Amino acid sequence: MNNQPIKTSRRSFIKKSAAIGAGTFVLPSFSIGKPGQSANSKVNVAMIGAGGIASLAYQGSRGENIVALCDVDSQALGKAKQKNAPGAQTFEDFRVMLDKVGKEIDMVCVNTPDHTHFAATIAAMERNIHVFTQKPLTHNIWQARTLKRAKDHYKVHTNMGNQGHTSGGIRIMREWYEAGVFGQIDEVHSFINGPNWNGPYFTRPRLPLQEAPVPKHLDYDLWLGQNEHVPFHKLYHPRTWRGFNRFGSGTLGDWWCHVADAPVWILGLYEPVSVEAVEVNGGSDILVADGMTLRYTFKKRGTKEACVFYWHNGVTSLMPKDPAAWDYDISSKLPIAGTLYKGEKMNGYTDKRSGGPRITNREKMIAFKKAGHPAPKYPRVKNGPIAELVQVVKGNIKEAGSNFDYASPFTEVMLLGWLASRYGGKIEWDAQNMRITNRPELNVHLKEPVRKGWEYGESLWT
Repeated sequence: MNNQPIKTSRRSFIKKSAAIGAGTFVLPSFSIGKPGQSANSKVNVAMIGAGGIASLAYQGSRGENIVALCDVDSQALGKAKQKNAPGAQTFEDFRVMLDKVGKEIDMVCVNTPDHTHFAATIAAMERNIHVFTQKPLTHNIWQARTLKRAKDHYKVHTNMGNQGHTSGGIRIMREWYEAGVFGQIDEVHSFINGPNWNGPYFTRPRLPLQEAPVPKHLDYDLWLGQNEHVPFHKLYHPRTWRGFNRFGSGTLGDWWCHVADAPVWILGLYEPVSVEAVEVNGGSDILVADGMTLRYTFKKRGTKEACVFYWHNGVTSLMPKDPAAWDYDISSKLPIAGTLYKGEKMNGYTDKRSGGPRITNREKMIAFKKAGHPAPKYPRVKNGPIAELVQVVKGNIKEAGSNFDYASPFTEVMLLGWLASRYGGKIEWDAQNMRITNRPELNVHLKEPVRKGWEYGESLWT
């Protein structure tokens, strides 16, 4: 794959409707960096995607100025305005919003379906706006790498919404590991059940897909974003899109960023040499798989020895087995979700949001607690990733933990597993050159086609 595409120009946006609401609106002025003002002043926040998962963004930015809302669904937009930001100006096209009021926005929260994360995120960054993006960061590997380049180029603050990364638990587990509690860790298993096809985020459709009328309150063309046009299906919007490969990445996209956060961050699992689909149940080119076991292989990383990382999701038969092998009491059961770490000294565990660290053996854990934990090394963060980014913007924190320097390569590892689950077999990965070496026909999926007018980030590669 050519990872340096020809530079293309973006079309001028058609101002299809400046705002859904009418009337004059004056945005509050953000005072950080202005003479005589305090870093405790309020941040002007805009939402791209105003309903659904945006509830976390409203909570995380509580006390700041919610100055603009954007959503392609007029019903969701109206409800969000009434409930969360009565004084905010409203838009259906984020490009129009950024063109009209971008200079008055300090921080954007991107709460859209996965396939439009990239365009909305980089459009904000191009305007030097700090940005929070829900997980997973992007829908393909080229997008992930481009956002990392964009962070360096535009020099804005960023963060991704894997909430566990702000918890004390993940920091405690890393402190234990770096203090030598486990010794070298050469095998890791992250696991969770799902997808649950009975909702609320997954519903299995009948195939072939049947076209349905587009709801009057939905601008479906804008909802598709950069994707080529396909007929509307009733399960695409508002909530069950993630079961379709075109828009989401199944349980990987839903839970990887939570469960696998701790092992990737603690062990530096960023550039696998290979990813293999050990077992995949169900799935098609259209639908995500019902379950899978993936095996990632990592070389030695500095002082960290080579490591094999397994991802499991789906039915019980695909979950890690044998409690005794993990130093659990033979009569007990392994947790239903989380990560198991096999160390040369002791085995460890973190929960499904990369918190709740523990030594797997109960007696050893009791003795460890009595002996005293290693001293805290990493600062603790309060109130989640959106609030964390607000504090970074205000200058109270230097950098968010899941900023794109971390979130981009982290997301890339997940996306490699998603490719393996879709096309089976083994993928040998040349991370330096962003290329699959043993199956070059798969390289086309590293950067998906983009509709004319939705080209972003190309100039960062020239």
